[in-house]
Amino acid sequence: MSFPSAIAVFCGSKPGHDPRQIEAAVTLGREMAKRQIRLVYGGGRVGLMGAVADAVQEGGGHVTGIIPDFLMQREVGNSKVDVLEVTSNMHTRKHRMFELADAFVSLGGGLGTLDETIEIITWKQLRLHQKPIIVISIDGYWDVLKSATKSFTDAGFAYASDADLFTVVASVDAAFEVLDQL
Repeated sequence: MSFPSAIAVFCGSKPGHDPRQIEAAVTLGREMAKRQIRLVYGGGRVGLMGAVADAVQEGGGHVTGIIPDFLMQREVGNSKVDVLEVTSNMHTRKHRMFELADAFVSLGGGLGTLDETIEIITWKQLRLHQKPIIVISIDGYWDVLKSATKSFTDAGFAYASDADLFTVVASVDAAFEVLDQL
């Protein structure tokens, strides 16, 4: 695979309590713009979603937001992005993000971010794609994902190779090191 031209970023619609999470979102967005990588994301204007989208646009990059109609008000749909697609439901949103992306990066977030991350990992496990999935674990935030995968394997519910379906890194720089090796 060549270096991705579009990355779907899964992240929170809230900023979280740790300012390093927002810093990571801004750094990711700036680096994507610098490398001319299009952002595909959940379409919100707030939280980490808004931070990464703003940073991409401020750097001259292209942003495509995908948001279900029922979340337009709750996640404050971002009308400033280059393209804002409004879908009828969450499943269509996730599938559309999958279609548009060459790779996936997860930042901090809650249950929605976890859902998106797990679903795209599962699709890879089912061989529906071979796109890279990188989880940026600021200060160990996503270590629980690695631990859960190990627990599944240890309990006989997963293959050891399932841990290779995604890469957990500690920083945005490390994420791009992984992508640079593609």
